[in-house]
Parts: sequence; structure tokens; C-alpha cells
Amino acid sequence: QQRLWFFEQLYPGSPVYHLSTVLPFDGPLDCRALEDSLCDLLDRHESLRTTFTALDGVPVQLIAPSLRIDLPLADVSQPAGGCLERARAAVRAALAAPFDLVRGPLLRASLLRLETDYHWLVLVFHHIVADGWSLEILHRDLRALYAGRMSGEPPLLPALPIQYADFACWQRRTLQGERLNALFTYWQKQLEDAPVQLSLPTDRPRPAQSSYRGGRCGVWLNASLTARLRALGQAQGATLFMTLLAAFGALLSRYSGQSDLVIGTPIANRTRSELEGLIGFFVNTLALRLDLSGDPSFAGLLERVRTVAAEAYA
Repeated sequence: QQRLWFFEQLYPGSPVYHLSTVLPFDGPLDCRALEDSLCDLLDRHESLRTTFTALDGVPVQLIAPSLRIDLPLADVSQPAGGCLERARAAVRAALAAPFDLVRGPLLRASLLRLETDYHWLVLVFHHIVADGWSLEILHRDLRALYAGRMSGEPPLLPALPIQYADFACWQRRTLQGERLNALFTYWQKQLEDAPVQLSLPTDRPRPAQSSYRGGRCGVWLNASLTARLRALGQAQGATLFMTLLAAFGALLSRYSGQSDLVIGTPIANRTRSELEGLIGFFVNTLALRLDLSGDPSFAGLLERVRTVAAEAYA
């Protein structure tokens, strides 16, 4: 959270660290019950009631005892032609609107009516209070809370043993002294004299400052190829992730002509069972440095990648 707060001070209002998710509701919808369910969700997860202020230049959490957010309804159903495009445009607009980390709330909700009995619930968060894993939890919890509101029965959800602030305090206590010094020493050595950038032969010049406007390209591997990749990794004592990372590194090296690569990868960072059901910002990014010098075989490269990844995750 501290690093995202720092980014917000550098680039106030930037949508780079905004997350969104859409929950479709097919059939008659009780808007009041859904709004109450959102309130229940905020009661359940303190992180969604959290804002941030600075004391002597250091960010601190402020957790509201209760919070209710509005649920405005926009009807995009007419004319029928172009309905889906209008709904998607509304989601993009909601995602781009800035958050105020001091005033909050850091979750926004809106309801889109695409047909008489078909709606999208659009939720937008600042990444400082949630991560990708959190979105799955949100879908599960909100559906259960809404079902409980509609049936008049208690929702079928387990009690949360801790809240995000408990994790933050625990992390502060553990990441100090010898443990912190060891991590700092490892990463300082690991990234010493690392390349500043990857020199890919792009179709246009790299801008002086990143705009953070990017795209996404998905690649699907069929079951047969995936099974062969797993087997290849297992023969080397490597996971599928390590195998794919080695292949990605080989590809980047081929196109860039560089044998020293730093590739960022996210990790869930939920290392205890108590954290699995929490909405919050747990994810971390590891900078994995790959050494492709000496023209290694793929098996040799995979062994190097396995060592680097295992050390980074330790």
C-alpha cells in the first residue's frame, strides 16, 4: 500500500492502478437489496472502508466504522443497436475516473441496464485496497450476500478470522531487523548493474516518459502442448511457470539481442490460510533476472531460471 500511495503522490488521479470487475445479473433484480448487499460487503471487509492520510509524510490507514456507497442506475438499453458498445464505454469511463485516497471511498459502484431484466453491476477499485485475487472473493461474497438479502436468511459465508490491517501490522513486525537486511542484501546483489531497459525492435520510438496506455495479447496453449511443457519442466524439477518463463526469456533474448534480462512477475503473497478470504492488496511483484549468456541449451536455461525463481520466492 505504501508504494501505491507514493505513486499517487507522483501522479495524482492516474488510473494506472484502478481495477474493475463486472457482475452480470440475468433476471429480475431488486436494486435496493443489491445496494444493501454492497453495504454488507463493506461491513465484512475493512479494506473497502479504508482511506489514507499522511502523518509526518508517512501514509497511515484510516478505517471508517461504517460506510455506504451509492448505486446509480444508467439505462443503456435503447436503442437496442449498440447497447453493448454503450455499456462497455460506460465501464471504461468508470475505470478512468480518479479516486481521492484521502476522502475515499476507494470503491465505486454503478448499475447498467442492458435489457429489462439484464443488468451489469460495475465495480471499480483503487488497487491500494484490492488485488486480482480479491475480485474472485468479491464475486463470491456479494452473490452470497445478495442471495441472503433476497431469501431473508443469513448468507452462507464463513466468518473472517482477521482483517487486512492485521496483516499489515504483522508484515511490519516481521519485515525488520535481520530478515529485512537479508532481503535487502539479496535483491541489491541480484539487481546490481541490471539492464535499464529491454531493447526490443519496436515499430516506434520509446517515449521519454511512459503513458501507461497499453494493450494485452492473449495466447492459448492447447492441452497437448501444455502437458508436454509440464513434462519438460518436471524432468528438470521445474514448475510450468518456470518453464514458460524460460521460454519467454529465450524469446525476448532472441528479439533484443540481450543475454541479461529482468522480467517482472506478480505473486499472490497470501502465504497463510487466514488471508485467502480477504479483500485487500497483497500482491507483490518480483524482478526475476535471467542469465542467457554462453548460449545455453534450453535445459541449461531452465536450470538457471529454476534457481533464480526458487531464491526469489524464498
